[in-house]
Amino acid sequence: MSDLSPRRDPASRPVLLVVDVADGGRGDPAFEAELQRLTASVVAAAGSVGFLVDRVPAAQTPQDELDARLAAADAVVVTGGEDVDPSFYGGDLSEPHLGQTFPAADRAQVALVRSAVAERIPLVGICRGMQLVNVALGGDLVQHLHDGGHVSDDTADSMVDHRVLVEPGSELAKALGATELDVRSSHHQAVGRVAAGLRVVARADDGTIEAVEHEEAPVWCVQWHPEDVGSRGTVLTDLLEAALAARRAS
Repeated sequence: MSDLSPRRDPASRPVLLVVDVADGGRGDPAFEAELQRLTASVVAAAGSVGFLVDRVPAAQTPQDELDARLAAADAVVVTGGEDVDPSFYGGDLSEPHLGQTFPAADRAQVALVRSAVAERIPLVGICRGMQLVNVALGGDLVQHLHDGGHVSDDTADSMVDHRVLVEPGSELAKALGATELDVRSSHHQAVGRVAAGLRVVARADDGTIEAVEHEEAPVWCVQWHPEDVGSRGTVLTDLLEAALAARRAS
C-alpha cells in the first residue's frame, strides 16, 4: 500500500469489500433475485471467516469514494452478474447471445481491479468477477460458449453441476486442498485470451477455463459459484481465508 493509504489497527476486524451492481435495473427479475441470494451467501460466508463486509454497488458509487473504500479494505470480492460490455475487450457488440450489460459498473470495477492488483490487496473473483479481472488486466472473453455453456434451461435453478480439475502445485490447489472438485456453474461466457500476469489453474472437462490466479499479486478467481446454496465443500470460505492470510502476511 502507498503511504497515503489509511493505517490499520492490526487488532481491528478485517474489512472485505464486496463489489457488485446495485439491486434493480435488470431486465430479468428471476436473475435479479438469484444474484441477491448469491451475494447474501458471500456476505454470510465472509462474516463466518471474521470479515466486516462493506458492500458497494460499483456503478452507483463515485470513483473517489470507491477508491477510498478500497484503500480501507483488507480484501476484495468481485461477484457474478451480467455480461461484461464487449467494448472493454474488443468484443463483438452485435453478438446475438449478448446479455444485458452495465458499462458504468464495468468501468468502475476495471479501475478497482487494477488498483487492487497494483496495491497487492487480496482479491477474489467469482464467475463474472473472474471474467472482469481478466478483461481489466488486458485479456478477452469467449462471448458465447458452444451448446450454451454451463447454464441450465431451468428458470428455477440455472446452475449446472460438473467436474473441475485444478492444477497441482498452484496457489489455488493449496488454498482449497484439492485438485478435483465437483462444482456448480451458471455462465455462457468464459475467459478467452488470458491477460498478462494471470495463469490458468483449473479447467472443466470440456477445456473451459475455470480458474486463474495472478503470478505475483494475491488474486484468485473461479468461474463457478462456490457461494451457491447447492455447492459442495468449503471453496468459498477457503478462498476468503486465503485472502485474509495473504493480507495479514503483507
